[in-house]
Amino acid sequence: MRNLFFLSVLLIAFGCGKSNYATYQPVYATINWEEQPDYSQLKNWAAHPLKIDPADSIPASIVKQHKPKQLADVFFVHPTTYLDPEMPNGWSASLKDIAVNIKTDYTTILSQASIFNEVGKVYAPRYRQAHIKSYYPITKLDTLNALAAFELAYQDVKSAFDFYLANYNQGKPIIIASHSQGSTHAKRLLKEYFDGKPLSKQLVSAYIVGMAIDPNEFTNLKACTKPTETGCICAWRTYKEGYIPEIILKEKFNSIVTNPLSWDSEQVSVSRKVNQGAVLYNFKKVIPNVAAAYNHNGVLWTPKPKFFGNILYNTKNYHIADYNLFYMSVRKNAMDRALQFSNNAAN
Repeated sequence: MRNLFFLSVLLIAFGCGKSNYATYQPVYATINWEEQPDYSQLKNWAAHPLKIDPADSIPASIVKQHKPKQLADVFFVHPTTYLDPEMPNGWSASLKDIAVNIKTDYTTILSQASIFNEVGKVYAPRYRQAHIKSYYPITKLDTLNALAAFELAYQDVKSAFDFYLANYNQGKPIIIASHSQGSTHAKRLLKEYFDGKPLSKQLVSAYIVGMAIDPNEFTNLKACTKPTETGCICAWRTYKEGYIPEIILKEKFNSIVTNPLSWDSEQVSVSRKVNQGAVLYNFKKVIPNVAAAYNHNGVLWTPKPKFFGNILYNTKNYHIADYNLFYMSVRKNAMDRALQFSNNAAN
């Protein structure tokens, strides 16, 4: 746990700084750092408008109400799916690992990135993600290897974003969305490309979910405080009511936490009856009234979610379901913010 806390501090310290590519390259030699993915090839995108992929999917129960618009591009950075305890590719995933790619496509891209397919085109790069062990280093060497792996991953995400900007964006509004490890990298992306930068004028909003965000981490970007506010950050980490992990208790700040049912900083507690729908194990089905939400000291709390079979759902950490529990609410909010952004641009 001490090493995890140390790593989290380092990630915060280095995460929004300049590239650490050269710093960690000598430490981490199990992968060819020069073999950057070619993002002109569709195979290096988990989701892309020019191919059919799981981000295009729509739960069967809402197909009739699906009314896609082209209000914004969505750049989605997926969470960790490189979980094999044997670490067959070392500390960083290989883009040639079919099992990892399939897991990425049919978990996070299907059930998270698809949230945004109504508001606009979804771009989600494959990247040489850090192994899950990178968040739980045991030795000092592990910590250095983990930081190197995170750096390599970010360089891929940055390269993909550069390619997107140069070849696809054409001045359109942008939504940045991410989860877990994806949010580790998306925070840096926001700092480098949007915070006090001209590109901030194109930012509809950023959904940086599943990771701590220090409110003072950015110079100009702020937390969203109203449901249709634009150019701001939404973030939350979901736990069972009454539970806060030890690592969060050690944080020196109260992380940004957005209530994904009210989207209003003054309405911090919302009943599950307001929740229009979660998407859980069965992607085809949207289940209403599953989870409540209320903000508590930098995290989002909810009583145990209510759904058929929840008697077997005994975890206190709802990290994996950060988006899923509030699927329809996030989907609607992305549209609301994009519509407001469009109205603001027209006036």
